[in-house]
Amino acid sequence: MKIIRHFEEIEARSFSGDQVKGVAGRVAIGAADGAANFCMRLFTVEPGGHTPRHSHDWEHEILVHEGKGQVFRDGSWNDIERGSVIFIPPNEEHQLRNNDTTPFVFACLIPQGAPEL
Repeated sequence: MKIIRHFEEIEARSFSGDQVKGVAGRVAIGAADGAANFCMRLFTVEPGGHTPRHSHDWEHEILVHEGKGQVFRDGSWNDIERGSVIFIPPNEEHQLRNNDTTPFVFACLIPQGAPEL
């Protein structure tokens, strides 16, 4: 069993570049913990930041933990906020962005075999 008192205790990896801006990612539970089926990741997106627009062969499940943002789906942006739940099927183009003034935090589950970060 693994218990973390607060997700910010987990070391973050920062992402910024041509396709991603102001994102910090953390692996909360993954292969190193003996998780054989899923990986739980936590992302913090700073105001004005965004994940890359992309698609891949696996699904994800997302829970917005804090803040507000938008998710790109089917060619348009959809508002999301604390408590929103999102299912992204395999091979669907998607992106998340923070269009607010406070940090946007979400948990993302992915299956075993997908890159943890």
